[in-house]
Formats: sequence, structure tokens, C-alpha cells
Amino acid sequence: MMRLDKYLADMGLGTRSELKKAIRGGRVIVGETPAVRPEMKIDETHDTVRFDGKEITYRRLEYWMLHKPAGVLSATKDPKQPTVLDLLGPNRRKDLFPVGRLDKDTEGLLLITNDGEMAHRLLSPAKHVNKTYYARIDQEVGEAAIEAFRAGIDIGDDTLTMPAELMVLDRQALSESPFNLPLGSVKGNTFCDPLLIARENTRNNPQAASCREVLVTIQEGRYHQIKRMFEALGMQVLYLKRLSMGNLVLDAHLEKGQARLLTEEELDRLC
Repeated sequence: MMRLDKYLADMGLGTRSELKKAIRGGRVIVGETPAVRPEMKIDETHDTVRFDGKEITYRRLEYWMLHKPAGVLSATKDPKQPTVLDLLGPNRRKDLFPVGRLDKDTEGLLLITNDGEMAHRLLSPAKHVNKTYYARIDQEVGEAAIEAFRAGIDIGDDTLTMPAELMVLDRQALSESPFNLPLGSVKGNTFCDPLLIARENTRNNPQAASCREVLVTIQEGRYHQIKRMFEALGMQVLYLKRLSMGNLVLDAHLEKGQARLLTEEELDRLC
């Protein structure tokens, strides 16, 4: 059982104060009876609720795909800087949180949910969930770096990083066709095209000609991990974008700062 105003607020229909006015104004019907008390208790699994004539079905769990832009914190709130939850708008439900984090200057796929069990499963190194990133590096990346990533790198923590895959992307291969991520193609899903990403982010960068583009796949989420791995090899990451997490791939049509609910197909693959 839950309060009627919370039910409606969780579904993004307004703030609690706005919804209290709407309920008292007769705009909400529970069953066949107009509701008049915001504190009215309802069964979210069985009661039929209509707001302005439209039936509102309660979702206990929500899963959002966000295309995180640079300059936004992967946090639930911050007194001075914008957070990824701010991008969902003021009427978002209050129990959402980002699954893991992306550095402030890192872009790309971020899952936002209120499903703590799924978040733990996706973030646990023991579950071996792949996370793939596109990166631009300030110098040539050769076989020595590939082998170092595969063996594990000392980045100053108590243990080496887990084995990671590093793939160098050459422009000739990228220009021939859209590049599918090295996680196996998922039928019906749209992959990001690293070539388009490269063009977008090198257009105004005079260093672009001397940079190398790579895909990195890790199974951990240590602090600044990918940047620290390259730094340990004497290299610098100039740009970083997460493309996938497990079987969830960033929607290529989702603009930076935009978010949408996962489709049933995406959620089934994620589970």
C-alpha cells in the first residue's frame, strides 16, 4: 500500500505539491471514485488509477538509458554542479540512482534505475560484466600495450587490474562499414559507429592526426581506471566514451543529455 500522491509522483506526473492540488481538484479517479485526499492509501498492484482520464500504471522498477555528456556528475545530487539525475527532469521519481559512475569528463552510456539488485549484479567484478569504451590516445598504441592490458596493469592499487581487451581501430577499416563492438552483434540493436564519434570529436582538435583510436573492454570500475591504465604505460587519454555495458548498447540515436526508458527487449537482454 502507498499514498496516492506518491504513486502519481513516482510516475512523473508532477511534484507532490502539484499533485495534492490535482487530487483535491478532482482530477484523479481511483477505481470508479474521485479521490479527494492525497494521503489516501492504494494498492499499486491492483487499484486502477486515472489522472485526467488517462489510466496510470505503476512501475515498481524503472530502467533508463542516458547518453551522458561531459561536465555532468554521476551522482544523485550535488549542491553546485549538475548531475545525471538532473537530466531526467524535475518530475523524475526520487529513488533513482546511476549504476556505477562515469568521470565528469567522460561521455556515453549510463544506466539509471532503482533496481539495487541489478545494479549490484552489473557492477560486481565477480560477475564479469564487460564494459566497452571508445578512447582517443595521445600517441601510437602498439602490441606492448595490448599485451599489458591483457595481463593486468599496476595502477597503484593493491592488486593489478583484471585482464582487459584493447583493440586499435584503424581508419581504413572504420571507413568501410559501421563498426560493431567486439562483444558479438545483438540482432535488432543499433551500435554506435566509432568513426562518427571520431569525426565529431576531432573536427576542432589539431592533435587529431597524431592520435590513435581504440576500444577498451574492462570488467571492473575502479576510480579513473582506463585513464590510469594508459598513464601507467606513459600515455594519455584525450577522450573517453562508454559504448556498452553487458548486452546494453548505447542507442546511436540518443543525443547527448537525452535519456529514455529501456525497451522490453533491452531489459530482457540485460537481465
